[in-house]
Amino acid sequence: MTETLETIRTGLYIGGAERSTSDTLAIADPAKPGVIVGHAASATKEDVADAVAAAKVAYPAWSALGATERARVMAEAIAGIADERDADAAVLSQENGKVRFEAWVDALVFEIRWNLALMLADEVDTGKTLPVVPGIPVETVVSYQSLGVVTVIVPFNWPIAILGAALPHALLAGNTAIVKPPPSAPLATTRVVQRLAEKLPAGVLNVVTGKDENMSGLISNTDVAKVCFTGSVNGGKRMMELASSTLTRVTLELGGNDAAIFLEDAVIDDTHLDRLYAAIYDTTGQICMNAKRVYVHNSRLDEIVAGLSERLDNAVIGYGLDEGTTMGPLHSPVQKAFVEEIIQEAKDAGADVREFGELPGGDLAAGNFLRPAIVVNPDSSLRVVTQEQFGPVIPVIGFDSEAEAVALANDTWGGLCGSVWTADPAAATRVGSQLVCGYVWVNDHGATRLDLRAPFGGMKQSGFGREQGIEGIRAFQDTRSIATIDAAALAAQAH
Repeated sequence: MTETLETIRTGLYIGGAERSTSDTLAIADPAKPGVIVGHAASATKEDVADAVAAAKVAYPAWSALGATERARVMAEAIAGIADERDADAAVLSQENGKVRFEAWVDALVFEIRWNLALMLADEVDTGKTLPVVPGIPVETVVSYQSLGVVTVIVPFNWPIAILGAALPHALLAGNTAIVKPPPSAPLATTRVVQRLAEKLPAGVLNVVTGKDENMSGLISNTDVAKVCFTGSVNGGKRMMELASSTLTRVTLELGGNDAAIFLEDAVIDDTHLDRLYAAIYDTTGQICMNAKRVYVHNSRLDEIVAGLSERLDNAVIGYGLDEGTTMGPLHSPVQKAFVEEIIQEAKDAGADVREFGELPGGDLAAGNFLRPAIVVNPDSSLRVVTQEQFGPVIPVIGFDSEAEAVALANDTWGGLCGSVWTADPAAATRVGSQLVCGYVWVNDHGATRLDLRAPFGGMKQSGFGREQGIEGIRAFQDTRSIATIDAAALAAQAH
C-alpha cells in the first residue's frame, strides 16, 4: 500500500474533545488500488458508549433552549463552513471516486440544507390548543418535544449532503446527535462535522468512525432515542433488527428502482436530454434517487437512445481530480463486479447492450472503472431492470399506452422517486399521482433537482419516514398533550 503526499487523518469527536484511537481505518482510493487516501480513527465499543453518554449529558441543557435560540447557535456554527470546501471536496473525491465538482456540490448542499432548516425555527415549538366544547370539559394543549439522543448514519455516495437532510433538523428540534460517517469514505464528512461540533456546546454533536461490528451501541443502546439511516435495503433491515431490541425509532431512506416515464408528447431536446443524462449517470450512477429505468413511448424511443448515446460518446472516464473527467470509478470492487455481472447477464440474454467511452490506463488501469452502458428493450425479468444497478447502466424500455407505463413503473420492490416527462401539465399530474413513490419530478429527475424544502422519503422497500422541511423536524419530535379540566364545563355537563 502507498499513501498520498498529504495523507488525511481524522479522529473521533466526543463530548467536545477530539479522541485518537490505537486502531485506524485505512481509506483506499477507488481509482488507484493500493493507494491510501487517509486514516480514520476506529472506535471501540467503549468509545461508542462514551459518545452516547456525552450526548445524553448535553441533552437537558440543549433541549431546554427555545428553537430560536438553538437556531442562533447553529447559525454561528455553520458560519465559515465554506472556507475549507475546496479541501473537503478534494478529500471526498479521492476517498469516494466522484469528480471534484460533484464533491464540491456535496458539501455545498449540506450548508444549504442546514440554513433552510434554520428558517423553520419559528414553527418548531408551535403547538395547538384544543378548546372546551360541549361534552368535552377540558382544554388540551398539544405541544412538541424532542426525543433525546439520535444517531445519524450516512452512506458513501453523497455523505455530507445526505447528512444535511437530517442532522440540522434533529438538532433544531432539540435533540443531541452522534454522526456515523461511512466506513469506506469517512474523512471529508468527519472533517465537516468536527468543525461544526467545535462551535456547539460540548456533547451536542459527536462523530464516531470505525468498524461496523463496534457500532451496534449507536442503535441498540437504551439511551439512543432514534436512528436515521440512509443506505441499502439490506442495511435498513439490519438497522430494524438492532433497533427492535430496545424499540428505538428509525427513519430509513433506502435504495430505489426509480422510473422515468416519457409520454408520447414529451419534449426531447438538448435541455431535457441533458437533464435525463445527469439523472442517470451522475456519480457514476451511484445515487439512490437516480433514474434506474427509463420507459419511453415506442414512437419516441429512438430519440432517447440517440440522445443518451451522443452524450455518452463524450464522456471522459478518469480520475475524479483530473481536469476534464466527467465520470469517475465505482466506489468499491464489489459494486463494480455486480454491475459487470448484470451487464453481462443482459448480453447473454441477447439484449441490445451499447457501451461507450474508453477505460483509463496507467496507474488507473486496475481502478473500479466501467464503461457506461444503455440496454435497449431488455426482457423485464433481467436484473438490469429488476434490481437497483447503482452503476453507469440504464435500461430503456418502450411502451404503447399510459396505463402500461404506469403499471411497469410501479411493478417493482421500491418506491423512492419517479418522473413524468410530458408537454401536458394535466397528464403530468394524472400520471405522477399514480406512481407509488415518495417524490415525483415533472420533466426532470435527480438529486440536483430536489426541492430541499420538501419532505423526502420512500415507500415500499425504499424505506419510511421523511426528511427535510417541517416534516423532517417533526420526525425528530414527539407530541405531549396537557389537559386541564374546566370546572364550570364539567359541572354543566353533570347537570
